[in-house]
Amino acid sequence: MKHANGAGPFSLVPRQGDDAPGRIWTFDEFAPSDQGAVADLAAGLTSVGFIRAALRRGAWLWCTTALVGLLAGFGVLIKLPPAHQASASVLLGINNFEEPSQAATDDMALAESRTVARYAIQELGLRQTPASLTANYTVIPFTNRVLLFTVKARSSQAAVREANALTAAFIKFQKQVVEAAGQNVDTLLQQKIAAAQANVASINRQISRVSAQPASPARTARLSSLRAQSTLASSALTALKVSSADNKTLMRINTEILVGGTQVLDSAIPITKSRKRLLVIYVGTGLIGGLVLGLLIVIVRALVSDRLRRRDDVVRALGAPIGLSVGKVRPSRWRPGPRGLAAAHSTEIKRIVAHLVSVAPPGSRRMATLAVVPVRDPRVAALSLAALACRCAQGLPDSRIVVADLCPGAPAARLLGMNTCGVRDIQVDGVRLVVAVPDRDDVAPVGPRSRSSLLGQRSEFTEAVSAACESADLLLTLATLDPSVGGDYLAGWADGAVAVVTAGESSAERIHAVGEMIRLSGTELVSAVLVGADKTDESLGVTDRSTSSASMDRGLSSPAR
Repeated sequence: MKHANGAGPFSLVPRQGDDAPGRIWTFDEFAPSDQGAVADLAAGLTSVGFIRAALRRGAWLWCTTALVGLLAGFGVLIKLPPAHQASASVLLGINNFEEPSQAATDDMALAESRTVARYAIQELGLRQTPASLTANYTVIPFTNRVLLFTVKARSSQAAVREANALTAAFIKFQKQVVEAAGQNVDTLLQQKIAAAQANVASINRQISRVSAQPASPARTARLSSLRAQSTLASSALTALKVSSADNKTLMRINTEILVGGTQVLDSAIPITKSRKRLLVIYVGTGLIGGLVLGLLIVIVRALVSDRLRRRDDVVRALGAPIGLSVGKVRPSRWRPGPRGLAAAHSTEIKRIVAHLVSVAPPGSRRMATLAVVPVRDPRVAALSLAALACRCAQGLPDSRIVVADLCPGAPAARLLGMNTCGVRDIQVDGVRLVVAVPDRDDVAPVGPRSRSSLLGQRSEFTEAVSAACESADLLLTLATLDPSVGGDYLAGWADGAVAVVTAGESSAERIHAVGEMIRLSGTELVSAVLVGADKTDESLGVTDRSTSSASMDRGLSSPAR
């Protein structure tokens, strides 16, 4: 018994009591001009929701990098633990000849010198260069009179020994520097006294020579001048000796005060570090570093990706409205052969099947036709088409349904239990279907609805399909379109087509090419189904069906965000 509805004898109309889709997109009440304006306004915007959705999709990546960073931080702590440290302080003597702050700065420079490091190495009997030791300790002026030594070593004991050796070497070197400075000052004063004594002796020799000359007014004047110079030179010599003695006394006192006052204030002790604190620092740093790296990778990848996800972006590229958006369909639940049809019970597949039922055009003459065209991955489309065929066969048991799988690998035919090429009657889930699979070499098989001018191109497969369709009520076709082959043959298989696009898998150019090939074939592109749509996508996914190629080209040039 044949069923009729409207213009044709067979129409895909949902039965009463069937599971209706969660939401079928219908936008006939919106003006196309307003829709285009809203789409153009929203195009290219990277919103917080876009970033949030990208982070949610890439959660596996940034969680993995965070875990790797955590393990890396723990490994660094185990393999390269922080060096042990010890600290010691030295009280500086009072230097009466310098400002306290300047004196502390000078002493810090002395403490960090290679000479102090060399003295410490000699005392400890180490086999290393002074430069390597100076790289392992720091000296800071804790106050104007206190220097704090901090030493790093492989063990606490070694750090304590090196810190004590460095403080002792500093005190020794400072004493040498101060004593050498006092000796330099004393030497300078002695040189000045010697020069003054030589000047007095020279004047006295001149007086003796002039005194031996005959008496004359010139002799008398010359003697008077020389004696005056001698008196002044003797006075200067006496003053210089007194000053030298005083300075020597002051230098000796300052040296005694400075050297005697410089002493170890606190002997070296190890600086204890909390193991828990170190664990938190290293592991936390690795965790945060790995997390930030993973987040950056996910965000940058989402920003630079040319794969479309938003409904409006897909619409602009495809040139057809998004009739239905569903969540992610997980292929991991699928199994080979008819057992894979168990995945058709998922809510997403039920919604896709209900949408295909609602948009399928009624048959012209006596056979209804519909093509499902996956843009890239055919698995969701194949499962939906197989579930649609079984549903129609169960709802109309007297109808004859033909399923043509033109995709490489024949995924829909395999789900229905057919693994060979040709046309064959099969039984699946208690219903009978006719499944047609072309030969691998027949990449563009001529369909049963082809014009008579194409009869010369018909093959045995095409003749077999045409014979099967003579008494068929419904022809369902699964076909992938390749730009290198074209899509002209699609019109021989169906009046209308529904494109299945998986969000984030195809570029704008690929989606646009599929839409153009469907239109150029003369097949009506009824709508599209978006699989794996983001929950945060607020775009409508509608367009004017009379959109020109120029407007679609403008949509392709818009950023895919």
